[in-house]
Amino acid sequence: MDYQGMYRQKLVTAEQAVKVVKTGDWVDYAGFCNTPVALDAALASRKEELADIKVRTTLSLRMPEIVKADSRREVFTMCNWHFSGLDRKLHDQGLMSYIPMVYRNKPHFYRKSNLPVDVAMFVVPPMDKHGYFNFGLTVSASRAIADQAKTIIVEVNEKMPWARGGTEELLHITEVDYIVEHTQAVPAVNPAAPSETDKIIAARIVEEIPDGATIQLGIGGMPNTVGNMIAESDLKELSCHTEMLVDAYLALFKAGKLTNNRKNIDKGKSAWTFCVGSQELYDWVDHNPSLAAYPVSYTNAPHVISQNNNMITINNCVEVDLFGQISSESAGTRQISGTGGQLDFLTGGFMSKGGKSFICFTATCADKTNGGVRSRVVPVLPAGETVTGPRSQAHYLVTEYGKVNLSGLSVWERAEKVITLAHPDFQDELVRAAEELNIWRWSNKLK
Repeated sequence: MDYQGMYRQKLVTAEQAVKVVKTGDWVDYAGFCNTPVALDAALASRKEELADIKVRTTLSLRMPEIVKADSRREVFTMCNWHFSGLDRKLHDQGLMSYIPMVYRNKPHFYRKSNLPVDVAMFVVPPMDKHGYFNFGLTVSASRAIADQAKTIIVEVNEKMPWARGGTEELLHITEVDYIVEHTQAVPAVNPAAPSETDKIIAARIVEEIPDGATIQLGIGGMPNTVGNMIAESDLKELSCHTEMLVDAYLALFKAGKLTNNRKNIDKGKSAWTFCVGSQELYDWVDHNPSLAAYPVSYTNAPHVISQNNNMITINNCVEVDLFGQISSESAGTRQISGTGGQLDFLTGGFMSKGGKSFICFTATCADKTNGGVRSRVVPVLPAGETVTGPRSQAHYLVTEYGKVNLSGLSVWERAEKVITLAHPDFQDELVRAAEELNIWRWSNKLK
């Protein structure tokens, strides 16, 4: 079959491709590093011609051109499955809406709930000789979106890495309606330097990890710090099963610790569903047969996660209350990030033979309202704040002041243990709060 001829027939400019978008349409951007650039700009230029265009995306790494062109949200309504820092600011300005989800369900939302997708736009690496494009750094739910889409447009970027599968990482030219070529650097996010507090918390987690463990690292600086500390430790024969592929895994590989030899599934390969990090990380991903990209319905399914023994999952949170409820995505009703895959891995890690699920956080943070600092351990979560990890699923919680295992504990046992994680300056008032909440025994003592 003449795939190159087919390619030439479907090759158009970005401006020509976006003419397919009609008033009232739902448009899906692949999100993360695979969010379209030229197509986004071309769609923005049609603001005066269109009305009621709804756009789904995930974790913006660049300012969307359709937002720049429509600062009053008259035409384009952007909806987002998981906020970046930029998305959070746009949400605060009324320019971004959140879509609640547990990450493993995202492909199912398209396939089972029949979410409308009039036009899907993906950034992809160049086509191979067999006529295949690749979803690159964002496999996630891309195949499910493509299956649901009435029209598919690909933006071919020569700098986008090709991710080996796994499954559902490919898109054939026969499925594509329009091809646009646009080469631009893939957004790189370099890991931030850890604080001394981060290192203390990371050390508490590392001492719980056995040789041969399979590691999941969540979004944020703290999990990445743990991963780098593991790379510098004496641990050996480690494996990767994660949603987000980050630079810490590359550090583990360079240190000779990431072998994937002791996994029960995907043996010999690191399983992941999306990647955000440095350019060096992206170079490592490109055509690497030791990495296997899967849809998130696979990587984040608890029954899949738990098949690996000694599954260690490491994620962040915003704050925790005395009942063990974990808030990781909002401050009151203000959306900060998203549920993402935290509950997926919290559950799957606990289900694993020898597995442990860690939620880590600094005991205090800056109080932007009153100045000074406030405790991240609170009596009860504020009204309207999202519970990302229910108290019934809480496993290990870790701060610079300690580490506790809440599984199977009564409410008074939980209160006692959670209070030990708080900064000492806040512990007495937390005890008084626990007494008022009737979850403090007269014989309780802080240990």
